[in-house]
Amino acid sequence: MELISQKMRRLAPELDPLRLGTGWKPEDLSKPQILIESTFGDSHPGSGHLDRLVEAARKGIAEAGGYGARYFCTDICDGESQGTDGINFSLASREMIANMIEIHGNATPFDGGVFMASCDKGMPGNLMGMARLNIPSIMVTGGTMSAGPKLLTLEQLGMYSARFERGEIKEEELTWAKQNACPSCGACSFIGTASTMQIMSEAMGLALPGSALLPATSPDLEEYAYRAGKRSVELAREGLRPSDLVTMDSLENAIMVHAAISGSTNCLLHLPAIAHEYGLEITGETFDRLHRGAHYLLDIRPAGRWPAEFFYYAGGVPAIMEEIREVLHLDAMTVTGKTLGENLKELRENGFYERCQKWLDEANRKYGVQVTREDIIRPYDKAIGTDGSIAVLKGNLAPEGAVIKHTACPKEMFQAVLYARPFDSEEACLDAVLHHQVQKGDAVFIRYEGPRASGMPEMFYTSEAISSDAELGRSIALITDGRFSGASTGPVIGHCSPEAADGGPIALVEEGDLIEIDVMGRKLNIVGIKGERRTPEEIEAVLAQRRKAWKPRERKYRNGVLRMFSEHAASPMKGAYMDFE
Repeated sequence: MELISQKMRRLAPELDPLRLGTGWKPEDLSKPQILIESTFGDSHPGSGHLDRLVEAARKGIAEAGGYGARYFCTDICDGESQGTDGINFSLASREMIANMIEIHGNATPFDGGVFMASCDKGMPGNLMGMARLNIPSIMVTGGTMSAGPKLLTLEQLGMYSARFERGEIKEEELTWAKQNACPSCGACSFIGTASTMQIMSEAMGLALPGSALLPATSPDLEEYAYRAGKRSVELAREGLRPSDLVTMDSLENAIMVHAAISGSTNCLLHLPAIAHEYGLEITGETFDRLHRGAHYLLDIRPAGRWPAEFFYYAGGVPAIMEEIREVLHLDAMTVTGKTLGENLKELRENGFYERCQKWLDEANRKYGVQVTREDIIRPYDKAIGTDGSIAVLKGNLAPEGAVIKHTACPKEMFQAVLYARPFDSEEACLDAVLHHQVQKGDAVFIRYEGPRASGMPEMFYTSEAISSDAELGRSIALITDGRFSGASTGPVIGHCSPEAADGGPIALVEEGDLIEIDVMGRKLNIVGIKGERRTPEEIEAVLAQRRKAWKPRERKYRNGVLRMFSEHAASPMKGAYMDFE
């Protein structure tokens, strides 16, 4: 079988001299040519170290007889843009990363690919780009950062900030937290969106077994990058493509792992968007169906106790999969060329878990704790919870659905009727929360923050201000057509669809309306007007009158990326990908 790179050389005589001018040697031109895509850059800790992994993969490619070409499309950091309009660009950046990868790989075809990222949009952007190219490929995840002193991790900073704003702590304590929360490279050390998507890549069979979410400073990570480079050349010769691996079975495996780890709600944006690139459909209802009755096992922050580096010490994705193997499709093919079941058997036999235990012993000494594997990943029959970790709520407020991470929500808010307090921006809502203008029993709304309105930013500061307040965190709800950080905790409901910008019911809510939340019943409804209960028929009549008076808002962004994204973004419950149909 002739490699596509060699066909390209015949068709484009300028290709050889241009590559020689780039630094290739004449003997490199006839080798399998491997595209190395990464988000390397000085954008944030999750991408700043990827050059080391690129070079490790490149070494593996060379030793396997190939040539690795380095391409870069760095990502942005949600944490660095929080509280500014910069966060509005976050979700749209996923699409742009996928677009650039598609351009890189199709403008000059390659025989295979190695893709590297660590974080919230870099991971799904690369996975979507991998799907569009559909050349034999493998994913290398950038790992997680170390915890700081006293096991401090970045998601706790929102709590420190909110406490400082309320005058509960001094500025010196806030400064200490800022200067110690990110002591190394890697993704933020909790099961946020970055960590979740690293785990999803392995769970789908696109990364080497046991490679997801290693400590970013670990020598094991460079070893995995090296092995991935070698494997990419083998894949190019075998012709095994991502579309051979990503099936409904592999996606269901990923969702079952998502339930077991209490993964980020943003995964409900990213997995459907990735599936869409393969012509497959995953919706919020798919997540809800598979999460029902699923065992939640991982005691890692933000819902649990330990920093994310402990995930690998307990055995990582393979250990989770061993606990839930009865509900997995073990015959799903993976990037190793073997099935998931075969990979798990090989790990049991090659000392993988013994090596992880050595790392756990060292971490216990470093941090002065005594943590066992079962403290981190609970046995299946001793699960933290047995109904997954997310629920999709529906009703006359969210006909297409809304998402709640119920493992991070106080049980007091699982069933409640609250008084609506609508705000048309996060800034106005956050100000009201911080200045005690929100009361116990309120359903606080932040609307016009969906993908078609403002790019679907995170409502992280507001969610942290609520969850860090001892009373409000257990007595009010935050409902939005925007989304939440993977670090968010508390009674927060996002992705409310249809969004306000499209005239969804969330746009029609008025002060004092009664809002019913029923997590176990999967309900989210307007059940009263101006504080009085009404029948469903009466509610619909009132909403119909309000709909007649409602007028679309002027477009917030009139040019550039966010105009394009807002014009074409699909519903959040479908993945908010750019839909041109």
